[in-house]
Amino acid sequence: MANITVSPTRMELTRLKGKLKTAQRGHKLLKDKRDELMKQFLDTVREVRSLRAEVEEDLMRVHKSFTVASALMSSEALEQALLYPKQSVELTRTTQNIMSVNVPVYDFQTKTKSDSDIYPYGFAATSGELDDAVEALGLVFRKMLKLAQIEKSAQLMAEEIEKTRRRVNALEYVMIPNTQEAIRYITMKLDENDRSTTTRLMKVKDMLLKDAIEAKRAENARAMEAFSKSGGAAAET
Repeated sequence: MANITVSPTRMELTRLKGKLKTAQRGHKLLKDKRDELMKQFLDTVREVRSLRAEVEEDLMRVHKSFTVASALMSSEALEQALLYPKQSVELTRTTQNIMSVNVPVYDFQTKTKSDSDIYPYGFAATSGELDDAVEALGLVFRKMLKLAQIEKSAQLMAEEIEKTRRRVNALEYVMIPNTQEAIRYITMKLDENDRSTTTRLMKVKDMLLKDAIEAKRAENARAMEAFSKSGGAAAET
């Protein structure tokens, strides 16, 4: 028996059977959890790939717009136009439970009434390309925040999948087989003890029967001897 020391008693056998039943139920639940987590993880990974491609494309568009604006405007004018931001946001973070994994949920609210109120400069001294760049950057910011949320969720789910996989393997390849082996060992020992007890009882029964037969024979011998003596005495008379 591998690395398990147990007492071959019926109480220990009952305890191990209950432990095995609980381990098998937990193994099934953990496998179901792992499979569902894998499904949601793969869906999340596909969403991450799609959203990342969109974000990279939008960022390239923003970069091109800023490059054109910097070519049409002096660096001092561009810096002065963007020096004091007009729009500000408040970021909030909550969590969502997915298969016992608390994944983050990011959200932000603008301080001004309109999301489009993002230009911190007047339009007379700036180029239209700068307007396009600022607007595109404001739009891509939401996608970047969502991308960060989904990537973090994928990372947390991957860690939980790995932990669940290790637990499933520990139950499937270590705990359940060792418990089954311990149950077989105790069952074999109890059966062996029962056979030994039966054999001893049969031997005791044979000994008692033999003693009873010998006692009966001795009693018959004494009776015959007494009968013989009484018969001889009668003949002499």
